[in-house]
Amino acid sequence: MFARNLEQLLGRYSSKADFGREAADAFEKRFRALRRSGLLPRGRAQRSRRLTTQEIAHGVLSIVSVQPDWAGLTATILAKLVPACRATASFCGATTLLEAISTLIEEEAARTKLVQLTISSAEGGVNSNGYASLIYTDSDGRVLCCQFVHRLMTSFQDREGDALTDSFARFAKVSRDTVLSSAFFESLAREVERSQHFDAPAGDGNEYSIEEAEEQRRQKLGVRRGARYMNIGVDVHVAWPKDELLIQFDNYEFVLMPRTEDHAASVHIDLHRYRLSQTQAMTVINRLLSVMSWVDDHFAISQGGWSGNPVPVAVSKRELATVTSHHWMFDRRIPDGEDTRRALALYREARNAQQNFMVSYAVLNFYKIIELRHQGRGPAKNWIRDNFAVVRANYGFDEAFARLEEIRGAQEVHEYLYTACRLAVAHASAKSPSDPDDADEIRRLHTAADVLRWMARHLIKTEMGVGDRPWEADDSVVEE
Repeated sequence: MFARNLEQLLGRYSSKADFGREAADAFEKRFRALRRSGLLPRGRAQRSRRLTTQEIAHGVLSIVSVQPDWAGLTATILAKLVPACRATASFCGATTLLEAISTLIEEEAARTKLVQLTISSAEGGVNSNGYASLIYTDSDGRVLCCQFVHRLMTSFQDREGDALTDSFARFAKVSRDTVLSSAFFESLAREVERSQHFDAPAGDGNEYSIEEAEEQRRQKLGVRRGARYMNIGVDVHVAWPKDELLIQFDNYEFVLMPRTEDHAASVHIDLHRYRLSQTQAMTVINRLLSVMSWVDDHFAISQGGWSGNPVPVAVSKRELATVTSHHWMFDRRIPDGEDTRRALALYREARNAQQNFMVSYAVLNFYKIIELRHQGRGPAKNWIRDNFAVVRANYGFDEAFARLEEIRGAQEVHEYLYTACRLAVAHASAKSPSDPDDADEIRRLHTAADVLRWMARHLIKTEMGVGDRPWEADDSVVEE
């Protein structure tokens, strides 16, 4: 059987699986995903090659995926499911679900035993997706069930070695099943036999056009086999390419993608090629943006992202949630006291800086709030020393406190926040250097900013009398 024939056949068989049919191109997407995963022959030149039984079985498993684009990964995972209990005989001796399906396609004797095969890609155990239930009859007419589960789940058996019960295997609270009847396999086997007498499928192979365009894109962007890209969104006003572009910077190649209606401008680098950790890659990206900012004398801010894709992937625009209320309850007034107003202004600026990845400025402004009331190096540090335990008890849900304990080591917390954080970002000190391109330094400062944020809130509430409820009257301490 040829891939195109199998694609059309499975689409036809699946047409009555629900009230509505899948989109017209759903199975094209499924088979494209299978080819990307190396489960089917790739390229237009392979269009006339007949599929092996295992390749046909992977095509069958692609039906299970709810999302067509995930069909390749779904088939890969489901194919490796194993009998739930190896102490008892599996269906026709199959050691994996892929072997069981291949046997059903090839052997008439196996098909006569089959009642139905139920497959799901739902979570069968913690971080263990996929399970299947194959119901069949033995030579004595008894109805038996062979269950297939993820390899990590095979240790969950009862003392007699019986397979997992179906109710136990269904770890997910909601799951979808794909049921393949014996008639499905009988019809599929007939079509496979008939296809041996046919030539290659008609048509020009336009189903490969999208893949060929993807291959041309990979070549244009310098994508290599085994690549693992980091994708980082950026907010920039420096000169940026209008189309995705491969550039050279120092000893590295980057892919730059433009801003679109749905995506932010972004930078991409292959971690595998350059043997970089995520932290090291983030530092290199910041170095690139720093030079671009200097050359164009405009801003270039690195934002969030992820890594692991085999090709560069565009980064969606940041859509930060907005807090809305059906009933407007805000009833506040401008606080009395100049220091109180300045403290709230500094707090807003610090939170804005945190949100826009300018963490050095956030650290400085949060610390300046403490210095409003406790001016001078000594008084500010002493206040942090005396209040840190109280603040941590009140805001201990923030993991930043635990991270701070790891980072500061043996140094006292008030000394660390002053010398390694406030002094480091405010001055070009040889004793307390701070490099805002260094991803490790950025993470360290984010931790300090989170802790100082809670310290600043504690001071504003307790020493300036500013409540944080939207309807609460402002009881600011009147300054002398």
